[in-house]
Amino acid sequence: MDSLFPQDPVSQHQVLARKWRPRQFASLVGQEHVVKALRHGLKTGRIHHAYLLTGTRGVGKTTIARILAKALNCEQIDRDDADPCGKCSTCLQIDSGRYVDYLELDAASHRGVEEMAQLLENAIYAPTLGRWKVYVIDEVHMLSNHAFNAMLKTLEEPPGHVVFVLATTDPQKVPVTVLSRCLQLALRNMTSQAIAAHLAMVLEHEQITYEGEALNLIGKAAAGSMRDALSLLDQAISHGAGEVKNAAVLAMLGAVDRDKLAHIMDALLDGNPRQLRLLAEEVCALGVDAGSVLQALAHLVQDLSLLKMDAIESSDPQMRQWAAACEAEQLQIYWQILIHGRRDLPLAPDQQSGLTMSLLRLHAFRPLAEHANPAAAAAKHKPAALAAQALTLQPSTSPTSRKSLPKAESKTAEPKAAEPRAAEPGAAERGTQDTATKPASFVLDCEWSALASRIPCSGFVRQFLEQSELLAIEGMHIRVRVPIRPLAELATVNKVKDLLVTHFQKPLRLSAEVGAVGVQTAASIHDAQRRAERDAALQGLQSDPFVQAMVNELGAQIDPDSVQPRQHESRKH
Repeated sequence: MDSLFPQDPVSQHQVLARKWRPRQFASLVGQEHVVKALRHGLKTGRIHHAYLLTGTRGVGKTTIARILAKALNCEQIDRDDADPCGKCSTCLQIDSGRYVDYLELDAASHRGVEEMAQLLENAIYAPTLGRWKVYVIDEVHMLSNHAFNAMLKTLEEPPGHVVFVLATTDPQKVPVTVLSRCLQLALRNMTSQAIAAHLAMVLEHEQITYEGEALNLIGKAAAGSMRDALSLLDQAISHGAGEVKNAAVLAMLGAVDRDKLAHIMDALLDGNPRQLRLLAEEVCALGVDAGSVLQALAHLVQDLSLLKMDAIESSDPQMRQWAAACEAEQLQIYWQILIHGRRDLPLAPDQQSGLTMSLLRLHAFRPLAEHANPAAAAAKHKPAALAAQALTLQPSTSPTSRKSLPKAESKTAEPKAAEPRAAEPGAAERGTQDTATKPASFVLDCEWSALASRIPCSGFVRQFLEQSELLAIEGMHIRVRVPIRPLAELATVNKVKDLLVTHFQKPLRLSAEVGAVGVQTAASIHDAQRRAERDAALQGLQSDPFVQAMVNELGAQIDPDSVQPRQHESRKH
């Protein structure tokens, strides 16, 4: 345990964020572009009188300001890389906050014009010990307007021995007149990989055991801030009793572990909504934040998308298996659902309900595989669509032996592999005469799209009839296409088949495949009719004299989305 308590003359223990605060340019992580600019200025003597450092919290703004102050006044500076030595009295005094020519001012608590006037009054005097006077103003955007006005003249014509370093997390609030007088350096958020690598180095020096996955979790949770990462690392050491373990970090962050994510992904790809619901209950019972689950799933989907498009490589066989099982379009839909689910989570009745519905939405909304190759899909669907349009729509009046009948449009429909071919010997025949002259085992007495309104039904059965497209009728076998996978499940298909058998009094068989449907489905026809009625209603409303008077005289506007056609009794069934 001695390694956790480094010897220090002031305090027996220092938190990692203070102990590992960089003291030289060489030890800074992730800000190479800023370091390069400052080093060039120090080497060539092109020292700007005012620097403005911008960036989110914990990325090194005041740390860089302190290193710059040491480099300007260091007694033994390295001329090659312009790094302060860190050992001379000047560097040590600046690190301890006791250097008289270096002043740090927190603008959040010293934002008035009086404090600024006092600072500027002292700035005119020459340095006491060093070559430069350095004034660091942190959170400079918090200064009052009068304080900004007071410092403008000094920023425009500063004394030759003064350097101002302004730091802010919100540069938009700094007046343009101040921005124009400063050399602005934007600090970047550090990547989670860079943070994890730096934390690993810290733990190795501290002689603390750790798990790499735990550091990756901390790196992502830090959101680009190294200071936050080191603070989280301190917490993880405490939670892990002197070690950094993955389980302890997950419990500390309220995050979901990878095994649970794997189970969710497997259940999603297996099409198991019951398992998705149970997993949502399980993770919420463990106290895991639902938002962190959706966020972790979004990260996973992002990685799968990049892997699917060969943008990254992965040695994880499970990741490669998931990527192979998903279409790129499907992953994009997953991404949108997860982002929207996380956004809408505060509106849900509770965390578990929001998580459950987001997972079920992932299961319910699936893209059409044909969208990945529209040309091939069109070539595949065109013969089937022509066959469906060529069907006669009169019921059969006399039973006919199936053996004597060739299949209609058999070139575009293949029999199911699981069924014995002897059941339909006519399947191998290819008719050469016109289909209208051939007897058929079963023909419809109406359009397929009209069945939903003619046969009493509800639920998935009604959705099946409304959204399906007829491909072909082969003897007593009806083949259709549905747009989403849940409608093609065996239980739903069997319910629709039983309904058709009862209605037509025929020994019918029904099979469904998932794919892109045309515009002749009942749902498409109904949507087109509703759009036409709404357009007509909108046109009639725009031509109404009273409405025109309201628009012309009062500047009123018509909201097209609010216009609904009038429901006529004749349209009700």
